[in-house]
Amino acid sequence: MDAEETSRFVRLRVELVLEVLDDDELTKAALRRIATDPELPDAERAQAEGAVTEDTAEALAYLVDPFDLVSEVPGVELAQASWSSEHSEYDADSPEWDLGGDDEDDDEPADDADGRNER
Repeated sequence: MDAEETSRFVRLRVELVLEVLDDDELTKAALRRIATDPELPDAERAQAEGAVTEDTAEALAYLVDPFDLVSEVPGVELAQASWSSEHSEYDADSPEWDLGGDDEDDDEPADDADGRNER
């Protein structure tokens, strides 16, 4: 594909694992953000307050905004974004959490201990 055929759109995938060290601090920050959001209707404000008070993952999702990640990157404009937050069991030593693992070609069979390919 040459430069003329290359899409101007780029999908940027980011996966973060955060450790919540202070639930109360996180919840209070989310509640402050909700209280100062001028575009949030009262009915939605009450719903958001309830959600962030009951679930720290919701509080975090309310505080993290993909626009903030790219708003000062020169030459780009955010076209679309979606994000979510969920509680997760985390084991830094588990291969499941090897974030660089997505770069591997999943179609290639792995060699077993004898050097043979398994499917």
